[in-house]
Amino acid sequence: MDFQSIQHWMTELLGKETWIIQVFVVVFAMLIINFMQKRALRKLLERAHKTHNLWDDAFIGALRRPLNLLIWVLGLTFAADIIHGHTDASIFNIVPAIRNVGVILCIVWFLVRFISAGEKNVIARAKTQEDGVDETTVVAIGKLIRLSIIITGVLVILQTLGFSISGVLAFGGIGGIAVGFAAKDLLANFFGGLMIYLDRPFSVGDWVRSPDKSIEGTVENIGWRLTRIRTFDKRPLYVPNSVFASIAVENPSRMTNRRIYETIGIRYDDASKMDVIVNDVIEMLKGHEAIDTSQTLIVNFNSFAPSSLDFFVYTFTKTTDWVKFHQIKQDVLLKILNIIEGHGAEVAFPTSTLHVDSMPDAQSA
Repeated sequence: MDFQSIQHWMTELLGKETWIIQVFVVVFAMLIINFMQKRALRKLLERAHKTHNLWDDAFIGALRRPLNLLIWVLGLTFAADIIHGHTDASIFNIVPAIRNVGVILCIVWFLVRFISAGEKNVIARAKTQEDGVDETTVVAIGKLIRLSIIITGVLVILQTLGFSISGVLAFGGIGGIAVGFAAKDLLANFFGGLMIYLDRPFSVGDWVRSPDKSIEGTVENIGWRLTRIRTFDKRPLYVPNSVFASIAVENPSRMTNRRIYETIGIRYDDASKMDVIVNDVIEMLKGHEAIDTSQTLIVNFNSFAPSSLDFFVYTFTKTTDWVKFHQIKQDVLLKILNIIEGHGAEVAFPTSTLHVDSMPDAQSA
C-alpha cells in the first residue's frame, strides 16, 4: 500500500467519522487547560503564602483539586455528548445528569475544603499571635458551616435528579421523630456539645474538674457526642456531653490568681512577739514581687490553739501556673519561718504538760 492509498483511506475515514477527531480535540484541549490551570494556581498560591491575608491561600489551595475534577467532568461529558450525537446508545442519556451532579459535587467539595483551610489558618494565627480567638468556637463554627454545605448540596442533587424536595423534607420530618425517640441519648449528647460550643464553659487545653463527679483533667477534644479529658495520671476520660448539662464544672485554667492560705502557730511563751511577727510578715508580703497586692492580703492573730498561738496568712500570687505557684509559696513560707526565728520565737508543735502532785511524807504517814 503506497502513501496515496493511506492518505485516501484516512480521508474517507475522517470524512465518515468526524466525531472521533472531535472527541480527540476535546480531550486534548482538556489536558492543555488542566495543565495551564495547575501552573497558574501554583504561582498564585506561592504569592498568597507571602501575604498576611488568611483567606487568599485558603481559597486557592481549596480550589486546586475541585477545579481539576470539574475540568475532567465537563470535558468528558462534552465528549460523551459528541459521541451521543453520532450514536443511538441509550446509555448516553444520563450524561446531563452526571454533568449536573458532578458540577454540584465539585462546588460542595471546594466549599468544604475552603472552610477547613480557613479554620486551620485562623487557629494557627491564634496560637502564634494570641489574638484572643477561641479555638473551640472556631472549630464549632467550621463544623456547622460544613454540615450546612453538605446538607444543602445533597438537597440540590436530589432536586437535580428529579426528586421532590418538599417530599424529602416531609419524609425527613417523620423520620426525624422516629429517630428522636430511638436515639434520644445521642441527641442529648449532640445538643450538650452544642451548648458547650455556645456557652464555652471550657475550651480545648483547659484544666477542668467537677465537684459532682470524679472528673478532673485537661480537655483534649470536644466532639459532638463525647468530650475527651486527659486525667493527671495520663488516662483518657470520655465524658458524654449531656453530663455537663446536669453537673457543676470548675475551670481553674481561667482563674486570675492563686491563693496562699496557711495557718502558722508560735509557742505560748512567744505571745509578746506575736504583734511584731504579724507586722513583719505583712511587710514581707507587700514587698514580695510575686504577690498581687491589689488582691486581699490578710495576716492576723487567729486563735488560741491547744499547743500554739495561731495566725493565718491569706494572700494571692500573680501567677496561675501550678509549678510556679508552689515555688512562690515555698519562698513565702521560708521567709515567714525566718521572720519568726529572727525575733527569737519558735514555731509551735503539739506538746503536753504533765503536773505531778508531791508525794506524802512517809514519816507523817
